[in-house]
Amino acid sequence: MRTYVVAGGTTGMGRGLALHFLSRGDHVTVVGSDPAKGRRLLDDADRLGASGRAAFLRADLTSVAENRRVIEEVRARHDALDGLILTAMRHFPRRVETPDGFEATFALYYVSRFVLAYGLTDLLEKGESPMIVNICGVGVTKGGIHWDDLSLERGYGSIKAMLQGGRATDLLGVAYAANHAGGRTRYLLHHPGFTDSGTDSLKQPAKTIVKLLARFAAQPVGKSIAPIIELMDDPPGEGLLAYDRRAPVDPSLPTLDPGAARRLYDLTRHLAG
Repeated sequence: MRTYVVAGGTTGMGRGLALHFLSRGDHVTVVGSDPAKGRRLLDDADRLGASGRAAFLRADLTSVAENRRVIEEVRARHDALDGLILTAMRHFPRRVETPDGFEATFALYYVSRFVLAYGLTDLLEKGESPMIVNICGVGVTKGGIHWDDLSLERGYGSIKAMLQGGRATDLLGVAYAANHAGGRTRYLLHHPGFTDSGTDSLKQPAKTIVKLLARFAAQPVGKSIAPIIELMDDPPGEGLLAYDRRAPVDPSLPTLDPGAARRLYDLTRHLAG
């Protein structure tokens, strides 16, 4: 019996992974922003006979304080973790600035994952075969870090923001693995490919466009999570793992540059405290 935390686990791949682990007898704490979706997840857990092993924490993961509250609540529930799965994503058609001063996409894609990963490392190190799973777009080389304007105050665009968030989360994995060399916790950057994970966070006309694309081109959640489950159950190595579905990603890609990873870590290292 293992113990997992799934951030963004009420929809899409996060939900699929949460229900998979519950179905095989594990403990799972799911974090999400929508109480109704959390209730549905708990109802599904009950139907699996897992009501005593499932928990839902409501939190706005764009907030540093909320991420830290999640860490404290997880600490109150568990003495060790076997996995932290980071999958929360949302589309922001217009620029939103969080109370912490971050652009909301950057806050959700990078800051939340940074705070949770570093804040729960000590519990992970006590797990049987601990792994952080960051569901992202590793291997994609479009976009980059806007070093002089991380909050995109100049020339915001939703695609620009998502690409920066994606490249930032790639660098998060590189920096984490470097900072914890010799530790037991592996860090998996995983690109699942185009997956039919729902369109709840999208506005029109993007919602209709994505629905149409998903109907013809997206793979179902069950197919997308299968490689992740395989890698979690039988990790192929230590430290940083980067995969596009079942294929290893070239670690020499410029989007995985250790120097850039260190630079971004140094800019945000205060959040780990």
